[in-house]
Order: sequence, then C-alpha cells, then structure tokens
Amino acid sequence: MACDHNCSSCGESCGERTEPQSLLVDANPFSNIKKVIAVVSGKGGVGKSMVTSLLSVLMNRRGKNVGILDADVTGPSIPKMFGKNVMATANEVGIFPVESEKGINLMSVNFLLEDKTAPVIWRGPVISNVVTQFWQDVLWGDLDYLFVDMPPGTGDVPLTVFQSLPVDGIIVVTSPQELVGMIVEKAVNMADMMDIPVLGIVENMSYFECPDCGSRHNIFGDSKIDEIAAKYNISNIAKLPIRPEMAKTADDGAIESIELKELDEMADAIEALESKAE
Repeated sequence: MACDHNCSSCGESCGERTEPQSLLVDANPFSNIKKVIAVVSGKGGVGKSMVTSLLSVLMNRRGKNVGILDADVTGPSIPKMFGKNVMATANEVGIFPVESEKGINLMSVNFLLEDKTAPVIWRGPVISNVVTQFWQDVLWGDLDYLFVDMPPGTGDVPLTVFQSLPVDGIIVVTSPQELVGMIVEKAVNMADMMDIPVLGIVENMSYFECPDCGSRHNIFGDSKIDEIAAKYNISNIAKLPIRPEMAKTADDGAIESIELKELDEMADAIEALESKAE
C-alpha cells in the first residue's frame, strides 16, 4: 500500500510514525546562544534564584557573555537581586533584555508588568507559553551561557523548558533537610528521564561558620548531599554557608558585588561543556 503520509487515517506502525518528534523551538533569529544551563530545585525556598544569580555573576567575571531567563513566572526574584526596577523595551523584531550593571542580560515577567507587586494569577499552560516566548521573542544577542532560573518542582514549566529549549546541563539546588534531599532525587530523576546531564548539586545554607571562633554549625541538620551525589554518580558538589550579609546584599540589588569561592568548581564544570562540544 502506497503511503500518503496521512497518519490520522493509517493503522500501520511504520518508521515515520514511530520516530520521536522533537519539541524544540527556535530561538529568536537575532540570538546566538551557545549553552543553556537550567538551575532547578525540588521545592521552593532553597535559594535557587540566588545560586542562578551567583553563577551568572561568576561566569561574567570570567569574561563570558551571560544571560538569565527568569522562568519562575509567579515568583520572579532576578530583577530585585540585580536592582533592576524597569520596563523592558521592544521593537518590531523582539524584546530587548534588561542589562545589569556588569552587562548580564536579564529577562523576567516583572520587566513586563507596570505594577511589580501585582500577582501573576495564570494557569500552567499560559505560564509555560510565557517561558517559551522569552526564548523565542527576546533578542538575547551573542551569549556564551543562558541560565534558566526554573520554578521549583517537576511540573509544567520545567517540562516545557526541558522539551522546548536545548538544555545542555542542569544544576540542582538543595538544602540540608532530609525532606529536601528526598525531593532532590525527583529533580535528578526527571533530568535523567529527559536525557539531560546533571552538572552538579549545590547545597545552600549548608552550615554557619562562627565569625568569632571559626567553628561550623549545621543549623538545618547534617548534610545528606554526599550520599545523594554518590548514589547518582554526581561528582561536583558545592556547599554554601549561611551568610546573613550575603542575603542582605542580594536584597539590596547588589548581587554582582558578592564573591563566593565555593562555586568555583561548579563554574569549572559549566565551562567544561565547551571543551566537550569541540
């Protein structure tokens, strides 16, 4: 029987029918993005946006062209951390990202809202479409790395990002609590199902170091991150201390002034993606 390529009326299990279809969407023609790094967490409140921002700042200091796509549409934190309370501009070909003081390209739903405090009360598919539009409609320019600050969990938006954007690797952010550790495994398993490599795990609020005596205190309990990393053969781990002054600096919109040596090896793992592609 000759094939008319109309699968809706055909019951044959041919190769054309069973071949997996790519759901990737094209970036804006005026964007040239080399690597996409998604920063994920199993639950909220673990400092995912902070880690996204710190990694972006660190890569920017290494001379890389960097952007941040704020995919946490209902809880955008990126504009405040970078001290940007402005409206994005656009022309007939796309939307211009907002540039930070050090030259990091930023895009967040808060750059499109006149009232920055207005709640975003949208259903999942609408939010997912916004994230896709940030990829398609924003004029990102030439970027070495685009970091995607994901909403927590494994729902609509993370699935949309993993399927629609050419994600090269993910960074998982967690905190020491045992419950959070369990949820981290869900995020790692989702990445595995989507065939995306986990570049490393960042444990935020890992410990508090006394400024007087230098002793370390596990405020949120003993870390489980080494066990989880070993279970999934993840060699790159970063443990970030609790530093109240760092949180205040981010709240003041001056995150680009923070220096944190604990993320150096995580940045090395991100840079290693370049050599693998060569």
